[in-house]
Amino acid sequence: MGDLSAISSNLLYAAFVIYLVATFFFAGAIRDKKSTSPDRIGKIGIILSIVGFFTQLGYFFTRWGAAGHAPVSNLFEFITFFGMMLVFAFIIMYFIYRINVLGVIALPIALLIIAFASMFPTEISPLVPSLQSHWLYIHVTTAALGQAILSISFVAGLIFLIRQVDQSKKTKQTFWLEFVIYMVATTLAFIIISSVFSAFNYEASFEAPVEGQPVEITYEMPAIAGPFDGELISDGAMSPLFQAPEWMRGVDAAIKFNTMIWSILGGLVLYWLVRLVVRKRIGSALQPLLRKANPEIVDEVGYRAVAIGFPIFTLGALIFAMIWAQQAWDRFWGWDPKEVWALITFFFYAAYLHLRLSRGWQGTKSAWLAVGGFAIIMFNLLAVNLIISGLHSYA
Repeated sequence: MGDLSAISSNLLYAAFVIYLVATFFFAGAIRDKKSTSPDRIGKIGIILSIVGFFTQLGYFFTRWGAAGHAPVSNLFEFITFFGMMLVFAFIIMYFIYRINVLGVIALPIALLIIAFASMFPTEISPLVPSLQSHWLYIHVTTAALGQAILSISFVAGLIFLIRQVDQSKKTKQTFWLEFVIYMVATTLAFIIISSVFSAFNYEASFEAPVEGQPVEITYEMPAIAGPFDGELISDGAMSPLFQAPEWMRGVDAAIKFNTMIWSILGGLVLYWLVRLVVRKRIGSALQPLLRKANPEIVDEVGYRAVAIGFPIFTLGALIFAMIWAQQAWDRFWGWDPKEVWALITFFFYAAYLHLRLSRGWQGTKSAWLAVGGFAIIMFNLLAVNLIISGLHSYA
């Protein structure tokens, strides 16, 4: 088991590196102005993407062998699988439309997702009783695949908006486009900050009341916001600048609040550093690189991704989920937070298809809807799992 686990970790790391190299080839393909060279460079990029995908597939099956069950039972496993399915969805779309610019955005998003997964515990643990069912493989993998294909619509939407939004003046569209880019910077900042403090084995312990009992709470980042009524008991650790609100009394509530503050501040620093380097809005700096992208084809990619991903997501996240819920909890539906947000995702993309097909919401409107849909997917993936308590909190 130990050997398989080590091999699995090495394969995941190798896949990450291969995806990163493939990204540079796709970036070279869209920058190269020669008539034949871009196609050749893009072919190298897609070959590397396929090699990376099969390498990550090797990670998936070796970890399965080490764990004795499909590795989709906790956040680390699910998010890495989601990243792998995002690459898979990109590869499918690439062979349908043959546009290199998809790789410039899709692969970095997949890299961010896989890197983000590494922030969660990576240890292999036995399945809790509620997950010991073949429906774990069927429901979770199908839902992840559907979400990954839907995420390609976000990639296409972001490309469309960066290319088409008028950057010559400040508007609501330029503001929201920069906000989307800032959120990506916030995710990257969280990964960098967490990795740095983890490398230094930083810990700061507090004693604070939780449900009337004193509990030791350990931070793995310096406490900007300490626990309410908490007392620092670690020597040499930074004292908090202020306390978390009184209503944040859970064991991990103040830690999550502190992590959010670090991510927001880190994202601001990272975003404005890039702004200082390029001396303009980031969207404006990226726009010339995407001039060769055909907006009509990019718009069609976004629509096709939703048309394919929506029924797969519906099958996995709703229909299969309800069958499993009936077997596990003797009811098809229980308004658990995860169920509610899966339903919200379903209605959102159903509305997308309705507005696109019957109201003619193409181009810019469709692209903004795709960006909003991805925000819902990320909220369902992270906030619902980490913050909102429910039957899916084991994730």
